[in-house]
Amino acid sequence: MSTPLDTDICLIGGGIAGLWLNARLRAAGFSTLLIEQNQLGGGQSMKSQGIIHGGTKYALQGSLTQAAEAISGMPARWRACLEGRGELDLSGVRVLSQHHYLWSPGSMISNLAGFFASKALRGRVDQIKGKSLPEVFAHPAFKGKVYQLAELVLDVPDLVRHLAELSAESLVADPDPRVLQGADGDIQGIAIEGHLIRAQRYILCAGEGNEQLLQQWGLSKPAMQRRPLQMVLVKGAQLPPLYAHCLGSSPKPRLTVTTHPCHDGQWCWYLGGEIAEQGVEQSAAQLIAKAQQELASLLPWVDLSGCQWQTLHVNRAEPAQSGLTRPDSAYLQASSNGLVSWPTKLALAPDLSDQILAELERQGIQPSAQKSNPSLPRPAPAVPVWDSLFP
Repeated sequence: MSTPLDTDICLIGGGIAGLWLNARLRAAGFSTLLIEQNQLGGGQSMKSQGIIHGGTKYALQGSLTQAAEAISGMPARWRACLEGRGELDLSGVRVLSQHHYLWSPGSMISNLAGFFASKALRGRVDQIKGKSLPEVFAHPAFKGKVYQLAELVLDVPDLVRHLAELSAESLVADPDPRVLQGADGDIQGIAIEGHLIRAQRYILCAGEGNEQLLQQWGLSKPAMQRRPLQMVLVKGAQLPPLYAHCLGSSPKPRLTVTTHPCHDGQWCWYLGGEIAEQGVEQSAAQLIAKAQQELASLLPWVDLSGCQWQTLHVNRAEPAQSGLTRPDSAYLQASSNGLVSWPTKLALAPDLSDQILAELERQGIQPSAQKSNPSLPRPAPAVPVWDSLFP
């Protein structure tokens, strides 16, 4: 027999987007329950590089795209929260780097130098030299150019832990939450072990998990797409910190590298960008060999001889686009008493929350007097991939 649990808003999906939204809803006075099937951040969030993009990488073809404009205000928004003056207090979250960088190994930057210096990117991109260079580029053998971006890199596992603290007792662990469809196509409730959760509104923010939830609900739209990556991880004790896009010959970064702390005191370079997109069909051994070749060519003075190597397959789950292209912005669609959402980028989690709060207001959904505080299992944060993949 299922015991009813009533709340204002029921969310499914405990990644960054769901946790951020849950904290915003609670701050606005709503009672909430957020259901996580596995571990907090265990889908895409913990596999993220942690870059709070400002859109510069979307402008590498020499003009500002719609995607670049949509995300341009996000770094300032996140910084406000990290400094304790934003909509959420994230002042304890570890910042891995106050800036992300863009580097050119040779003359590749020449055709973009004027654009980077233009009014359109003023304050977002600055060329740096000499003592301002990050350690890894302050080597006599480095002959390229380096630009400092108005973007930052966060420790995602630490971010997940802090957001979970803001959610307090509203987090619920359940291995198989099920959407129960009502007779008129609405959501009747969310069935979890021993309970039926009933809410004014139900929000699907489960990333790749949205697909199954939509099937349970009986909806064929919105459809979901997956854009796969095979990331490369390099672990070593002496790796210098590197947070940068490497410019290649295409409008996408040839390589995007971030550096993450491992539990044993070593460091992990996490490689994305074009190498991860093009490496999807390669074996792990083939892609590692390609990454070793790339790094030896781009940063030959960095000793990687004692490092460990791994790869990781990641699906970027998004609303379906024609031709599997990248969505430009966070996505929200209301249907009956449910909301379906994908943030599409880590950096856009605050924007997605704005959209959802505005939609709830438009629908006239207000906090009620009820406060749900059930004694239910709580989900734990996922283990960082740079700790789980290496023995």
